[in-house]
Amino acid sequence: MTATATAAGPETAARDYETKDSGSRRVTASGIQREVKTGQPRFDLLVPLQVPYQDQLFTRTAALVERGARKYDSRDWEQASTAADMEEFRASAFRHFMQWMCGEDDEDHAAAVVFNLLAAESTRTVIARGDGGIPEAAR
Repeated sequence: MTATATAAGPETAARDYETKDSGSRRVTASGIQREVKTGQPRFDLLVPLQVPYQDQLFTRTAALVERGARKYDSRDWEQASTAADMEEFRASAFRHFMQWMCGEDDEDHAAAVVFNLLAAESTRTVIARGDGGIPEAAR
């Protein structure tokens, strides 16, 4: 069965999902069993505990993307699907990196580097996939 998309998001009730099982378990202090975390991405370690929410690089990057959504349109950057688009993101990432390295503070250059790397790498995936960035449900 395949999932269908709605305005609220993908419908998951009809989809056959698999629960992956490594076969390895650990027991927490409270006694619950969990899969071992070895080899799984640790997104939780990307958020430094000593940095307040508003100063987190993820928060600042999300704020930059929100400003971009107001200026260009939400997810406008996801339309990028060519090597030329990717090069624009790469050039912008490098320019912002140099501005950050040189201590310029007229913009949030660190957040701009993160965004442009995300956009460049996403565009690289779209190019490699060869579908022009068209979502699977629309193909």
